[in-house]
Amino acid sequence: MRVSTPLVIAALLLSGCATLPPTDTAPAATPTVSPAISSDQQLDSLADRMVAETIAYDPTTAYFVGVKTEDHGRWGDRSPAAIAAFDAQRDALLAAVAAIPAEGLSTPKRLVRAAMIERLEADRATRVCRYEQWDVNHMSGWHLGLADVAREQPVATERERALALERWSKLPAVVAQEIANARRGLAAGFSAPKPVVRRVMKQIDGIVASAPDKLPYYAIAERSTDPAFKAQFRALLNGPLRAAFRAYGRFLTNEYLPRARDSIAISAHPDGRACYAASLRSFTTLKRSPEEVFKLGQETVNGNLAAVRAIGREAFGSDQLPVIVKRINEARDNRFSSEAELIAFSRAIVDRARERSARLFERMPAQQMLVEPLHAYRRGTGASAYYERQIDPARPAYYRIPSERWDSETRGGAEITAVHEGYPGHHMQIALAASTVGSPIAELLFNSAYPEGWARYSEALAEEAGIYQTTYARMTRRLWPARGMVVDPGLHLMGWSREQAVAFIRESGRFAGPEAEDLIDRIVVWPGQLTAYDSGALEIFALRREAERALGRCFDLREFHARVLETGIVPLVALRGHIEQWIAARSCPAG
Repeated sequence: MRVSTPLVIAALLLSGCATLPPTDTAPAATPTVSPAISSDQQLDSLADRMVAETIAYDPTTAYFVGVKTEDHGRWGDRSPAAIAAFDAQRDALLAAVAAIPAEGLSTPKRLVRAAMIERLEADRATRVCRYEQWDVNHMSGWHLGLADVAREQPVATERERALALERWSKLPAVVAQEIANARRGLAAGFSAPKPVVRRVMKQIDGIVASAPDKLPYYAIAERSTDPAFKAQFRALLNGPLRAAFRAYGRFLTNEYLPRARDSIAISAHPDGRACYAASLRSFTTLKRSPEEVFKLGQETVNGNLAAVRAIGREAFGSDQLPVIVKRINEARDNRFSSEAELIAFSRAIVDRARERSARLFERMPAQQMLVEPLHAYRRGTGASAYYERQIDPARPAYYRIPSERWDSETRGGAEITAVHEGYPGHHMQIALAASTVGSPIAELLFNSAYPEGWARYSEALAEEAGIYQTTYARMTRRLWPARGMVVDPGLHLMGWSREQAVAFIRESGRFAGPEAEDLIDRIVVWPGQLTAYDSGALEIFALRREAERALGRCFDLREFHARVLETGIVPLVALRGHIEQWIAARSCPAG
């Protein structure tokens, strides 16, 4: 499978990439709550406060959590003072949420409380990473989030268009602040590794070289019918903004790259081991040590390979892993002849998956999902396939494919990725959550383990549903899972070389070509995130087995899925408590 980028809001907030408000933003005082107000109401008040403070921190956040705002003309302040002010707000909020006893809350509010505490504690712990000081990142860097803002910035009225021009005319100041932050990081011993810097340089070169109407930021002008505004925005892109990106590119080439770190392990940073442990917890919501994750990953990989060998004997007459992988990757009927064929195949799999998934769920999401290639400026830069969420259910979400790498993709692999990103994977879970538990606070309380765990679980579920059309998919989907739990801590903490990590990745056959190198640099910029997929999936598989054992003949798979999905994105511990409560309450008459 190809890993997905996190939802845009999570990527911005977790990695410290969000733009910040002016430095006079002060921590809010903890409110005094009347005893007459119920615990549920107290928590609702704090949830509203978290949303309000986050939108004040970054007004563009409102676009991605479904909150209306009039603040369309500001990017915010990325200075250390502004970051410190927001951190203080979050600490005060954490204390206030923790002071509300869980026992006095209704079940839905207990889940919200658990998710708020987990998110706030995890974010506090990752401050040691100083992500804002080395945000030279080809996967979710500050320059990539701008495209999402451009897609959502309102321009329907004259005032909104004026505010759009005001905000985007300030982008050179944002670029200057990013350069200052990066210099501060270099001085303190924080930097992106050289291979990642080169990938970002390629993206920036693509932005500088593109005509204004070919940039994703031009989406603002495309949504307007005002010719004068279109001309003004085009001139802005072609003039000051192009100059700002050109200056950033020069900075990366002349100043940053020569001083960027050679080591790709986060342990090379100051407090690198503490950063990895904190980042691991942030992505997985579990308090497992890196060593525990590594060991569990090895055990799971070995179990998966035993299953692959059994299928290999049946399909190829061999249980030797190198032979099986070679046969899978060299099979002519497992390859594509063109980029267009890969795209068409993926669209057909999404349609098939949507139809067959309906049998496994009590309800299906109404929102449409389309399959499209990566945006032009991200092509060839190592960006993975990803799910592009749309908060407005009337607008389609997207599954974006790096289709320019069609010659290294397999049909079995494309099937697995389409399932992971679409049905019954990310789109199924995220679109359903938006229509059931969707709320601003729910959008903020993102973690990787729940949605990526669900998507990994969905890869197996698709086999049960008969979605896969190739035998290759049956083997391929078992070759990769849980390797992320091994290679991620192996690379960052356990002394693995880049070559050792690439070999381990390629052994799976799933990333046999240049994608293995791409995956390494993706692990580099998101320490710990690759472990979230199977950390979450193993928990969902375990909960299903518990429910099947406890409920026996009364177990209903559709009902189990409804209970897992009805919570929205929650920490794995909270999900376990929710499912165990359902199992205990679910009666099964004798006979």
